[in-house]
Amino acid sequence: MPTYDRLRSNLKTAPRRWLVTGVAGFIGSNLLEELLKLGQWVVGLDNFSTGKQTNLDEVRSLVSREQWARFRFIRGDITDLATCARACTRAEMVLHQAALGSVPRSIKDPIRSHQSNVSGFLNMLVAARDAGVKRFVYASSSSVYGDHPALPKVEPNIGKALSPYAATKAMDETYAEVFASTYGMATIGLRYFNVFGPRQDPQGPYAAVIPLWVSALMEGTPVFINGDGETSRDFCFVANAVQANLLAATTTDPEAINQAYNIAVGERTSLNELFELIRRELDAHGIQVEDPKPTYRGFRPGDVRHSLADISKAQRLLGYSPRYRVDQGLEIALDWYLGKAASTRRPVLVSR
Repeated sequence: MPTYDRLRSNLKTAPRRWLVTGVAGFIGSNLLEELLKLGQWVVGLDNFSTGKQTNLDEVRSLVSREQWARFRFIRGDITDLATCARACTRAEMVLHQAALGSVPRSIKDPIRSHQSNVSGFLNMLVAARDAGVKRFVYASSSSVYGDHPALPKVEPNIGKALSPYAATKAMDETYAEVFASTYGMATIGLRYFNVFGPRQDPQGPYAAVIPLWVSALMEGTPVFINGDGETSRDFCFVANAVQANLLAATTTDPEAINQAYNIAVGERTSLNELFELIRRELDAHGIQVEDPKPTYRGFRPGDVRHSLADISKAQRLLGYSPRYRVDQGLEIALDWYLGKAASTRRPVLVSR
């Protein structure tokens, strides 16, 4: 089984054609950057409902002109089958990241979440099947474990869904299994556990906790913790997720195909611990926040109390080996957030 370094070397000498949906989003743009730097041909699809043109602009600034010339962008929606079919034309590998994330968003608007995450997912499966793509790798979620109490989370042990978002991701896995058995498609689902890193948006009502807290601490606004702060998550730096996608797309092990995998680090961090980690990292970057204290509020509906991944299956079958723990990822992410703050002249030195 090739290591990730060996895989990257092989890709540089044998470029392939990729489709990345949700390419202007957080994970999608990180995938695009890695693929272009490896000399790959990439088509990207996004409707900019949550993705941003600035993410694509940043990738363009980080790759060479020759590498950027290998990228073609399609603005369109996965809820339109014809758009999906156009995007899949000539694609060998599909990395399907497009979705409407966020448990609270799905509770507020379950129909829209279903349209994007299930109907759009089915459109992509049909388009990929008809185009004869070699591999369909898609973003699933740790939310599929629902109310199953066991820790760590092991792939076969699924509980009842606790939110419409979780239900959509469980349905995606079911559809992928059906397309594998019915049409012979090669699919792999990646159950992301709280991915974070550069280009994760700190703004908006559904911002993820790390960029939201970093932004709040930098600007001197309140940091809210849902519950008592002992809720825990397995935070996964985005480079680990990128690695998992490329390994899943290129594995030649028949046993590894048509599976779902936990993609995380295998370590649990409470929200209280995370807050302290962020505060320390800000201090290490020369940003001093006087006497920072979070504000605790009620538990959020649909949230899982604890989440911790068993990543042994991905390690064994994909060769997955996460290179960044939460503290290492935070250091890199903070460099990015501080750079963005400086470029927009937002305040980064807070005293209160």
